[in-house]
Amino acid sequence: MQGHAVAVEEHWDRIFRWGPLTLFGLASVVSAAVASALMSRTDLYVAAGVVPVALVCELWWCRPGRVPVPGSAAEQAHYWLRTAIAFVLTWLNPLYAIYAYAGYLAVSRMLPRRTARAGLLVNAVTIAGSQSSGLPPRSTTVWILFGALIVVNSGMAAFFSNLGEREVAKARERTDTILQLETANARLEQALEENAALHAQLLVQAREAGVADERRRLAAEIHDTIAQGLTGIITQLQVVTGTADERLAREHLDRAASLARHSLGEARRSVQNLSPLDLEHDALPQALKKTVAAWSDRTGVTARFTVTGTEEHLHGEIAATLLRVAQEALANAGRHAGADRVGVTLSYMGDEVSLDVRDDGAGFEALGVPRRTGSGGFGLAGMRTRVERIAGSLSVESEKGGGTAISARVPLVTHE
Repeated sequence: MQGHAVAVEEHWDRIFRWGPLTLFGLASVVSAAVASALMSRTDLYVAAGVVPVALVCELWWCRPGRVPVPGSAAEQAHYWLRTAIAFVLTWLNPLYAIYAYAGYLAVSRMLPRRTARAGLLVNAVTIAGSQSSGLPPRSTTVWILFGALIVVNSGMAAFFSNLGEREVAKARERTDTILQLETANARLEQALEENAALHAQLLVQAREAGVADERRRLAAEIHDTIAQGLTGIITQLQVVTGTADERLAREHLDRAASLARHSLGEARRSVQNLSPLDLEHDALPQALKKTVAAWSDRTGVTARFTVTGTEEHLHGEIAATLLRVAQEALANAGRHAGADRVGVTLSYMGDEVSLDVRDDGAGFEALGVPRRTGSGGFGLAGMRTRVERIAGSLSVESEKGGGTAISARVPLVTHE
C-alpha cells in the first residue's frame, strides 16, 4: 500500500518535471507547421529569439538532480518567466497556447496560495487569446468572446486546480497515514520481540523457581521423615544398649524396626510426591490421633488429641501440611521441651482450619530461635515454609518455663 502511494507521487513528479518541456516541444512543432500562414516575417524573427530562451528555461527546469522546493523564489521566478514567454509566443502564433497549458500543471507547487489565482488568470488570458483567433482581439465581438473565454478558462482552471490540490493532499495524507502505520507496526514488532524475550526469561526463572521449590520440598520431607525416623531409631537402640532386660530390649528393637519400615515408606512416598503414609487410609483426624498416640507411647509423655467444629474432608495438600506440622511440633517437644503433657487440637472454623500443639515444657525465648542453616534445623522454619506454601500462617508462643504453643492456620479447602 505504501509502495502504491509512493508510485503515485513519483508519477506526478515526472509529470511536473517533463510536462512543460513536452508541451513546449509539441507547441513548437505545431506552430512551425502553420507559421507561414499565421506569422509575419517580423513575428518569425522575434520567435526565433524567444524560442531558444524558452528551451533553455525548460531544460534547466528538468535537469537531472534538481530538487524542487515548492514556493521558493526560484520556483516563482521560473513560473512567471514561463508564463511571460508563453504569452509572447502565443501573441506571435496562437497555437503556442499549447505551451501556456504548462502553467496549469504546477501552479499550486510553484506559487504561494495568495498568488496562485493570479498565475491561473494570466494563463487563462493567454489561452483565451488563442481560442479567440489570436492576440490582440481585432473587433468588439472578438473582445467580448475573448472576455467570456477568460472567465470560462480561469473558472475551469481554478476548479481543476483545487481538485488537483485536494487529490495531492489526500495522497500525502494517505502516505503520512501509511508511514504512521509502518512506524506503529515496527514498534509493535519490537514490543512482540521484547515480550518473547521476557517470556523466555520468565520461563527460565519459573523453571529455576520450580527446581528450588522442589529442592526445598524434598529437604523438608527428608527432615520430617528420614531424619525424624532415624532419630527415633537411635533413641530406641540406645535404650536397648543400656538395658539388661531382654523383654524390654526386644520391645524397643521392634519399635526401631517399625520406625525404620515406616520411615522407608515415607521416604519413598516423598520422592514420588505422594501424600504421607498415615493419610493413605485415614482422614486427617484419624491420622493425627494415631500420630499423637504413637508419639506418646514412644516418648512416655502424656498427650491428648481433640477435634472441634464440624469435620470436613480436606484437600490432600492441606491435610499433608497439617500432619507434617504436627509431626514436627511433636518431635521438637520430644527432643527439647521435656514436657509432661502435650495437647494437640484440630479445629474446623468455617473457611479456615487450625492445628494447635501445646506443651508444658521448658519453653524458649521466641526471639532467640536461631535461623535455619544449611547444616540442619528445619524445625520452625520448615513448618512455616510448609504452611505459607498453601497461603496459611504459623505462629509460635513460648517463654522459658512456660511451655510452647504452635498454631498453624490454613484455608479450609475440601477434597473434590
